Amino acid sequence: MGGATAGMQGDRGSPALGGGEGLDSAGDRDTGGDGPLSPPHPGLGLGGTTGRGQELPPRQPVPPHPHADLFALVEPILPSLQEDDIVVWVLGSGPYPRGVVALQELLDAASEELEPEDVWQPEDMNDTCLYIFTSGTTGLPKAARVSHLKSIMCLSFYELVGASSRDVVYLALPLYHMAGSLLGIVGCIGIGATCVLKEKFSASQFWDDCRAEGVTVFQYIGELCRYLVNQPQRPGEREHGLRLAVGSGLRPDVWRSFLQRFGAVRIVETYGMTEGNVTLFNYTGTPGAVGRSSFIYKLFSPFEIVRYDVTEGAPVRDAAGRCIRVGTGETGLLIAPVTPRTPFLGYAGSRELSEQKLLRGVFAEGDTYFSTGDLMEQDAAQFVHFRDRTGDTYRWKGENVATTEVAEALVAHESLQEATVYGVTVPGHEGRAGMAALVLRPGCRLDGPALYRHVEQLLPPYARPRFLRLQERLAMTETFKQQKVRLAQEGFDPARVPDPLFLLDETTKAYVPLGPALWEGVLDGRLRI
Repeated sequence: MGGATAGMQGDRGSPALGGGEGLDSAGDRDTGGDGPLSPPHPGLGLGGTTGRGQELPPRQPVPPHPHADLFALVEPILPSLQEDDIVVWVLGSGPYPRGVVALQELLDAASEELEPEDVWQPEDMNDTCLYIFTSGTTGLPKAARVSHLKSIMCLSFYELVGASSRDVVYLALPLYHMAGSLLGIVGCIGIGATCVLKEKFSASQFWDDCRAEGVTVFQYIGELCRYLVNQPQRPGEREHGLRLAVGSGLRPDVWRSFLQRFGAVRIVETYGMTEGNVTLFNYTGTPGAVGRSSFIYKLFSPFEIVRYDVTEGAPVRDAAGRCIRVGTGETGLLIAPVTPRTPFLGYAGSRELSEQKLLRGVFAEGDTYFSTGDLMEQDAAQFVHFRDRTGDTYRWKGENVATTEVAEALVAHESLQEATVYGVTVPGHEGRAGMAALVLRPGCRLDGPALYRHVEQLLPPYARPRFLRLQERLAMTETFKQQKVRLAQEGFDPARVPDPLFLLDETTKAYVPLGPALWEGVLDGRLRI
């Protein structure tokens, strides 16, 4: 189907991912997170060997895929897809309706020999190689264009962070996003390392899996590390071979707890975006930093941090209409120049979708910068720290409030296990008031006066959450990102929110249950918040 675009629906264990690479995964066995991994081959290798240099057994026919019932999600809309000339391929033995292609049959019949180069070699390395949907935490997901060059560069990811062909990499991230597919799978191919795929992450089984599979490298999203440190302590937690953890989104408090509890694991925090043109690496293991700036580093991955107006939702411009670089210790918007060497390919669909991410005339007439939508701060030692998403930071009592900093302060309380912070609109008030969804540690209860004293000590008055919402667990996207938009939309109305709600009461100096009477008092202004 030369030059056509194909979409694939699958899960972490889909063998379709390795259709041309001979990928074997523990996830294919549908462990569901209930047992240790035991793949038929020790891992994924190149040239007929595993990452450990062992010969692979002859390639066997792939059995019917255990998750072929995903097709049932597509079947009801088949007629409309066919009207739009969209062809559906399914990995599995079938039978399937007319017009649906059984991909496994084509894979089994395909030759092992490569087609001539002029068939598969792109004319331009910046042409679109594949589309990866954004997570959609702040809006609808968009199909980001990923170039051939960017895909190939992912081959060197693990080499850049210090892994080698001798390593065994543990991967439990969704394979339909860049972190799992390109950095994880393609990164393992790049160094010939063993890749252990887990279909569903299980914090209670993680260390057992690591011991059983000889795992030495763990690719994380920050939430996964938090799940691990929140687990009850168990014997032998330091008896493992894990030497390197690499990923993004690791909070400083979780970082320190992880090292104190599980031993001297080298952590390499990174920063990047599927559609972005800037990448950062924290090679020095400084907790809380996503990277470090220097003149030399900016030659390879240039970026700037500029002042940002949270209220206007746009960068601050001077009298000449140019953006203003922030000073040391000042939070601002991370942007990166769009050039032939650092392009931004944009999204599939209308031009407006891509244009929304671009800033023009930033420092000079005619220049163009990509807006990451992330607020960063650079300290005196040139370490770059993530502060918040532009859509998450809110303004209250004339001050900007970074949700990540408030969440870190909350989970420092001994009774709290998880927290996500967001702003909610309150009738009769400017800006947005702080609200936090909380998960208590097992066996703990919410002590309103004690929690009030805790936030009073750690946060300035404008940053203290005015409302609390207790939940059994926090809602997450498939990529382990907190769903703040939905929480903010649900607000703090006790008639709409099924969970227990609490209000910060300055009079009693405590968080008190928020019922209909207090709710009415907030609405009509009798209660001061």
